[in-house]
Amino acid sequence: MSRHRFIKNINIDDELEDDALSDGGEADLSPEQQVQLDTAVAQVRSIFGSEDTSGISNAQIRDAAWEFYFDVEQTVDWLLAAKKEEKASRTSSKTKKPSSSQFTSAATSRAAPAAATSRTASPAPAKPNTSKITGLSPAAAPPDQRQFDIAALNLDDDTESMVEHPIPKVTLAREKVLADARLALEGDNQGRKSVSLVVIGHVDAGKSTLMGRLLYELGKVGEKKRIANERASEKIGKSSFSWAWELDGTLEERERGVTMDIALQNFQTPSRNVTLLDAPGHRDFIPNMISGASQADCALLVVDASTGEFEAGFQRGGQTKEHLLLVRSLGVSQVVVAVNKLDQVNWDDSRYTEIVEDLRPFLLQSGFLPSKTKFVPVSAMMGINLNKRAKESIQWYEGPTLVDLIDQLDPPIRLLDAPLRIPISNVFKGQTSLSAGLGVSGRVCSGVVQVGERLRVLPGDESAIVRRKNHSHEAVPWAAAGANVTLYLSGIDPIHLSVGIVLCPQSDLVPLVTKFVAQVITFDMEIPITAGAIIELFHQSSNVPATISKLLATLDRSTATVIKQHPRVLGKHVSAKIEVTLRSSSMNEPASQAMVIPLETFEVNKDMGRILLRRGGETIAAGQITIQLI
Repeated sequence: MSRHRFIKNINIDDELEDDALSDGGEADLSPEQQVQLDTAVAQVRSIFGSEDTSGISNAQIRDAAWEFYFDVEQTVDWLLAAKKEEKASRTSSKTKKPSSSQFTSAATSRAAPAAATSRTASPAPAKPNTSKITGLSPAAAPPDQRQFDIAALNLDDDTESMVEHPIPKVTLAREKVLADARLALEGDNQGRKSVSLVVIGHVDAGKSTLMGRLLYELGKVGEKKRIANERASEKIGKSSFSWAWELDGTLEERERGVTMDIALQNFQTPSRNVTLLDAPGHRDFIPNMISGASQADCALLVVDASTGEFEAGFQRGGQTKEHLLLVRSLGVSQVVVAVNKLDQVNWDDSRYTEIVEDLRPFLLQSGFLPSKTKFVPVSAMMGINLNKRAKESIQWYEGPTLVDLIDQLDPPIRLLDAPLRIPISNVFKGQTSLSAGLGVSGRVCSGVVQVGERLRVLPGDESAIVRRKNHSHEAVPWAAAGANVTLYLSGIDPIHLSVGIVLCPQSDLVPLVTKFVAQVITFDMEIPITAGAIIELFHQSSNVPATISKLLATLDRSTATVIKQHPRVLGKHVSAKIEVTLRSSSMNEPASQAMVIPLETFEVNKDMGRILLRRGGETIAAGQITIQLI
């Protein structure tokens, strides 16, 4: 689903807009920024030494430091890679034409390591426009964006450029890590607790725009980045998407104006550290949305209040209802509903009330308790009622802002004492000297993990050592249940890693099964379910082909008592017990080659025991694994 998400680490603003900020260079620096720039240049110069010995001029350092917004580490990494590229191009230009692997070297030095988990953007520009940096060879300048996207896949074997780091050792006892993890659940040094929030809703409801504007209001997006997004979006005729560009990072997303993959960001409220997962709203990208929702604790539903748009998303075929059913089936029990674009109906309080009254019964029917459901009127484009109250615009609303409601979300219970389980949602190549090597990202469903630990990779017979761990853009020695982490691994070939694989301790493996029994609830589907129905099984970030091999019983939805044994068919909104059998990825392969999947029963591990069933582009059922058969 998101196997190439790390491409989104590239700052496409700079790649698309070589002259995006050509009229806003060092001449526009404030006195504060000038001091920061001079300090960064002095620090970088002290690392490289004199210009004669390093071959790097002060002009090159100043340009790189400005483009990296005074980040010394990234400036040094980029300059080292640029010099290496320049040297390599001189030696190879006589014998062969530069290949995409040379562009890969530039790409690896230009992407931020913490952003590897997804489309995370730093508060200020983090990737330079190399065409502006003086004195570097043409080989160090980026190709066009599409070439850059291909090169950033890191398909070439570039092992010679890898910096070998010593393999770390486990330094903390498990009891010590568990004690620290329990303490961390009470909050950080400022008392903030951690929650993950997935943003859902119908396509074009304004989800990415809302989140981009919210990040700006909270100071997570700098003024320089805002201007760059605004100018670049205007240049291709999509100025209304400028706020969304903070999260929609790939060229295809920006050209189409549609979120296609999960974007990950972090921000803080007065009492919460929030991991933000911006999910796509288009029905073609539901698998990506499911992957993001499986990593979330809470949900933010964005609905479009403009005339006819809310109805389009809420009726059959719209994604408002399906997204709510999906997140509830994946364990999310708290939802904040942001009624967006009310400025387009002149802040009509009757329209807001109408939408709230339509949503309340469906939310209750879907399993969301009224006490866990909150509503708030907002305008993403105007930034109204996001972080500050705007009584002059919404005189009839006296409630909290969007940030206030997010600040009230409660973290769920974490399974710290359970065995470690980390389903992989992304695989990528580390892109700086500190994060060199193979990287994976995902959510810790249960247990704790620390640097130096050897983990088993399932399915398969391989194991790997955790070389480095990032959480919320920072290197940390350990991570616990509920954390969205990036792990850099050693001792394993990339061919053995893929999305959907689970990392676990060697002493407590996840069961591998090809057949299991599940208790499910069917949704509003066009065609009833019969034995032998071919489906797509979704479990965490993986989706595999499967068959409903048996209909075992229909159940009473309130008591779970058996109503009928071995029914012939399952209709809408029915609770049933079924047997699911995995099949091979190709219909031509024999049944003996059926796939296996690592999972556990819901009783043992709730996150590892939830499933979704889809068929023909619609979600037909969701439920819990009750028995592992094989």
